[in-house]
Amino acid sequence: MNKILFLDTTLRDGEQTPGISLTKDEKLLIAKEVDTLGVDIIEAGAVAVSDGERSAIKDIVKEGLNAEICTYSRAIRSDIDYALDCNVDSIHLVVPTSELHMRKIGKNSEEVEDMVIESIKYAKDHGLIVELSGEDASRANLDNLIRLYKKGEEYKADRICLCDTVGILIPERTEEIFSKIKKEISIPIAIHAHDDFGLATANSIIALRNGASEVHVAINGLGERAGNTCLEEVSSALKFLYKEDIDIKMEKIYKVSRTVSKITGINVQPNKAIVGNNAFTHEAGIHVHGIAKDPSTYEPIKPELVGRERRIVLGKHTGRKSVEIALKGFGLEFSKEDLEEIFKRVKEIGDRGRRITDGDLLAIAENVLALSYRQRVRLIEYNVVTGNKIKSTASMILDIDDKEHIEADVGVGPVDAAINALRKTISEITDISLDEYHVDAISGGTDALVDVSVKLSRNGKSITTSGVDVDIIKASIDAVISGINRLLK
Repeated sequence: MNKILFLDTTLRDGEQTPGISLTKDEKLLIAKEVDTLGVDIIEAGAVAVSDGERSAIKDIVKEGLNAEICTYSRAIRSDIDYALDCNVDSIHLVVPTSELHMRKIGKNSEEVEDMVIESIKYAKDHGLIVELSGEDASRANLDNLIRLYKKGEEYKADRICLCDTVGILIPERTEEIFSKIKKEISIPIAIHAHDDFGLATANSIIALRNGASEVHVAINGLGERAGNTCLEEVSSALKFLYKEDIDIKMEKIYKVSRTVSKITGINVQPNKAIVGNNAFTHEAGIHVHGIAKDPSTYEPIKPELVGRERRIVLGKHTGRKSVEIALKGFGLEFSKEDLEEIFKRVKEIGDRGRRITDGDLLAIAENVLALSYRQRVRLIEYNVVTGNKIKSTASMILDIDDKEHIEADVGVGPVDAAINALRKTISEITDISLDEYHVDAISGGTDALVDVSVKLSRNGKSITTSGVDVDIIKASIDAVISGINRLLK
């Protein structure tokens, strides 16, 4: 393959994910994070959407990022004028190319061609880079599509793009289409794939191997319906499987994925490739035994290459080796008999359908090994006030080393406020980072028991603990205080 360009569309197509609506500041933060990955082009939004969207695009342009800043534009002069006003580097000029999509705007192929010519001429006259994109191109007549692309090339478009708008391409057809386009077009060709049938990554790679030199991607595969091609999947496959020399900074992928997930509120599914929580997590005994001898036994790449860490978790399928590794990780010394008893108790909990946190394991081990530790932090009382127009406020009274400490703080909701107040209260003795937060309802109804699990870290050491209560705020506080006490041991 030639040099591969990455166009990240998280802020445009990704924001069209149902339920996502980003503020100006959130869009800027994501743009800055994506830029650290080394992508070549950032599609910052669609200029015709709103005044707020244009304001956000302007802020991104002013940030002076390394990536080319692009905006989605229809073949309408007003869109191009908006793009010029935003001072972007390029436009992603999208026009319908299938009969179905041309009927949507009441145009035929000749009329669309005229729109393209006029728009490209106007954009180029005003100094814009133009990427001409065929909407629903995977269902267009291929000869007509190539004719349109040739017109784009004739009028000095810089790149062309084929959009598989509803994700119906299969790899064999992708190879056929891109091979034919490559024979007819000399400017760079891009693939914009959707994942409706789970083939976006495969189709994108096939396109790159058959003439394309640019791929459109989104962090965590965000996008309409089933989403867009995942940046993390395509880049990892190219780098580690096809041994391509790409500019993406792979070690930053997980951090950016987590940031985007946190900002958008869209959680990554646990079994998601590369960035899912389970991607480098092992529970089954035979797997952990193999990992202990040689990580490549059950891992295709080292987790550090994509900014991850290997995790050994305990549960129903846990083997003795998993328990042994976990206990040694806590610096505990134990005999074979101790290990056997701890292993037995872990299995009993796993058989009851419970996941076993670090805190659970330590509690079991402390019981078996007759260990004890002083709980330096205890909850005395808390109070939370929330409303629908102001931030929630929480006050907290803790017993820390036998002295009462009282603090208050605010948050976007009652749980956030309570955790912020808790962290503020203990800030005098230590700084604790809340890295992960997860809640499950154990039973049904409005009075359901909830199980809150958290991952906390301090001075490079991390621990997972949980709290169970009918009150999600209390369960959250219990989980965090449990972790704090164990990290302070």
